[in-house]
Amino acid sequence: MEKCTSFDHFDPTRVPSPCYVIDRAAVEANLQALQRVQTESGAKVLAALKAFSCWELGPLTAQYLSGICASGLHEALLGQEHYLGADGRGEVHVFSAAYSETDLEQILKIAHHVVFNSFGQWQRFQPLIRAATAARPELEFGLRINPEHSEGDVPIYDPCAPGSRLGIPLTQFDGQDLEGISGLHFHTLCEHQFEPLARTLDAVEARFGHLLPQLKWVNFGGGHWISAPGYDIDGLIARIKAFAAKYEVQVYLEPGEAVAIRSGVLVTEVLDIAYTDRDQAILDTSATCHMPDTLEMPYRADVFGAGEAGEKNHTYRLGGMTCLAGDVIGDYSFDAPLQVGQRLMFDDMSHYTMVKTTTFNGIRLPAIAIWDSRSDECQVIRTFDYADFRNRLS
Repeated sequence: MEKCTSFDHFDPTRVPSPCYVIDRAAVEANLQALQRVQTESGAKVLAALKAFSCWELGPLTAQYLSGICASGLHEALLGQEHYLGADGRGEVHVFSAAYSETDLEQILKIAHHVVFNSFGQWQRFQPLIRAATAARPELEFGLRINPEHSEGDVPIYDPCAPGSRLGIPLTQFDGQDLEGISGLHFHTLCEHQFEPLARTLDAVEARFGHLLPQLKWVNFGGGHWISAPGYDIDGLIARIKAFAAKYEVQVYLEPGEAVAIRSGVLVTEVLDIAYTDRDQAILDTSATCHMPDTLEMPYRADVFGAGEAGEKNHTYRLGGMTCLAGDVIGDYSFDAPLQVGQRLMFDDMSHYTMVKTTTFNGIRLPAIAIWDSRSDECQVIRTFDYADFRNRLS
């Protein structure tokens, strides 16, 4: 993945540390790429808030996309409040692996599409659903399917892995009444180019094609790296148009990372330099608290100006400030020795970072800043303190 080149000349001392810094211009460029898919294919593109919920940029997102998709009540409320534009235009779609009755009651008051993960929940909540549709006839419902076609390389992110709890396999459709269901939803991708989607669509058509002509819409889910370098946007547009024409359905996409990739950094400061069996640099950030995907995925987060271990003259293990022994970000090399107080920038730190942060060990959450690489305007929009830690507990 190419780095966030707009930050090559950003001064990390302009913001507090630690701090997520998001380039508004880079986000807008991503949104423009997604809007092109909408315009040329006829699909509706929704921003997946599970990946990037920086609601300061909600109005900007609403200028380009058709709404948001949420994983539950709180994201749905955030989408309704900040992502539908001044005129309220835009759609709120919600999918959850399971709904509580209390949450679903509220979701049905604000959502446009509600997608269920099982026939059991769809049937159990029929009294709520009938009451909601009587009050809001525009409300539509769908089912998430499992095409049983894996494209994921990491099992924890593969919804089609054996034993998956996400999506209904074709065998569970036998004898089921689809009255009231207007669409199907699938989500099988994670940071994938177009070709895995094309293969997934082949599997969907092979298994569920007989159901599609009776539906109004099909949601292709997320994981589409549409704004990443090399993505075959023309191929995506052509396949969407062909699919929509063949089955006479409205197609939806729900990218999350594609809204925010290559748009942000995490600024951090060196707190200490030590030596054990190697040089260690302790930072005021944390892998487990502030960039958990580096441990979960796992992947190596790039650092501006750094190389692989041994590539440059001075190699350090960069670690977080928590008590977790495994709070290690990785081994990096630098042209000059690191100094206490020096600022570093981790690349591509907008998506799946802010939405996953924790206050383990009472570690301070990183501040959030919006920078515009076109005008050089930079504004810290949120800082966090002890009260944020305390108020999550009781």
